[in-house]
Amino acid sequence: MADLVAPRYDSAGVQQGEVLLDPAVFGITPNRDVMHQVVVAHLAARRSGTARTKTRAEVRGGGRKPWRQKGLGRARHGSIRSPIWVGGGKAHGPRDRNYVQRAPKKMKALALRSALSARASEGAIKIIGGFDWEVPSTRLAVSLLSEIGATGKALVVVDRSEEVALRSFRNLPQVILGRPGMLNTYDVLWAGTVIFSGLALGQSSTGPAGSQSGRFDVSDEDFVMENGAAPAGLGQDVR
Repeated sequence: MADLVAPRYDSAGVQQGEVLLDPAVFGITPNRDVMHQVVVAHLAARRSGTARTKTRAEVRGGGRKPWRQKGLGRARHGSIRSPIWVGGGKAHGPRDRNYVQRAPKKMKALALRSALSARASEGAIKIIGGFDWEVPSTRLAVSLLSEIGATGKALVVVDRSEEVALRSFRNLPQVILGRPGMLNTYDVLWAGTVIFSGLALGQSSTGPAGSQSGRFDVSDEDFVMENGAAPAGLGQDVR
């Protein structure tokens, strides 16, 4: 099996080599069913569930029978707040509800690894070795995305300490910012290109390499292959 690699760039968009990715995270066979279930659960959890209409019992008024039962030639009614009256209550309308669906951690981890593997197989994983920008600059961020070919929707994963990068990318409408330990399957699948900073790549994981348990939070494992001579978080340079 050929090595799984991703191109590495500097902050100006100049390619400086390639990084050997961990096949346990970026090289598995994507599980479409699990990804679908996790994405559905993710979107369901984003729903507020606060849509609510009043029933006939909650609409003010209507306590008196509008006219007598018989003798007037009209249809019988008991309240002007019946659902068939204008201004009446709503029959079977939306009520407060919780849309959250349970998604186990192992399923989330598998879905995230599947999404990352799908993007890696498409060549959509890119690594930025580091950001040497002195001040935040949206112009430099746009230029970087253009140079590396990320012209569409992009997920940029940076470490919390990379404040300059965070402030440079945050105003771009086609960019979602992510942090280590907070990746989700929906964002990875939404983005056409997934960009990791070298620092974030060394801190992000869905679980130990080869592990079937799969942690969904931050772990000490890297997404890249370990190499004693390689800089931390960047894995092994193969070119």
